[in-house]
Amino acid sequence: MIGNRPLLIGIDGLGGSGKTTYALNLLGQLKNAIVIHLDDFVHTREVRYNDQFEEWYCYYHVQWRYDYLIEKLLKPLKSGLAVRDAIELYDKPTDSYRMRIFDIPVGATVIVEGIFLQRPELRGYFDKVIYLETNQETRMARALDRDSYIGGSEDIIRHYEQRYFPAEDIYVEQCNPLEMADAVEYEVRGRAL
Repeated sequence: MIGNRPLLIGIDGLGGSGKTTYALNLLGQLKNAIVIHLDDFVHTREVRYNDQFEEWYCYYHVQWRYDYLIEKLLKPLKSGLAVRDAIELYDKPTDSYRMRIFDIPVGATVIVEGIFLQRPELRGYFDKVIYLETNQETRMARALDRDSYIGGSEDIIRHYEQRYFPAEDIYVEQCNPLEMADAVEYEVRGRAL
């Protein structure tokens, strides 16, 4: 808690860097904490896979419901307000939204994990940002292990090369997340240092 408002911690990193695992481990060490997953704040497939734009552009500029996340959670929490509200979260199996009741008291610690958290529209809401620096080889191996919903190995690699990696390159170039983070956790060959 900072003063009379929740502490907002961002766990940032590129795809497959271990953000969810890190956030859940941190959650286990804290009292009165909650984890919010940025992946719960995406647009439906029809919006985020807009064939009028290149795939990387859609991932970086179209995929995320930042305005909704900010309005419903980040802005009230940063202003010192408790959040007691039904909030739409993305449901991947149905490609639709389901309502979840959030009850976040003023004294809570709120951990938000997700990619691109240090973009200008989000960075100011976090009191601390931890950036997970993981090499692309390790991240790709993790994607091949976990992202079978995309298809086979060739489909996953193609998807990352056309959609995720180019958008991540833009993020690193424009936002310099490694330098802007309050703390950096380095990982080499899949093991934290």
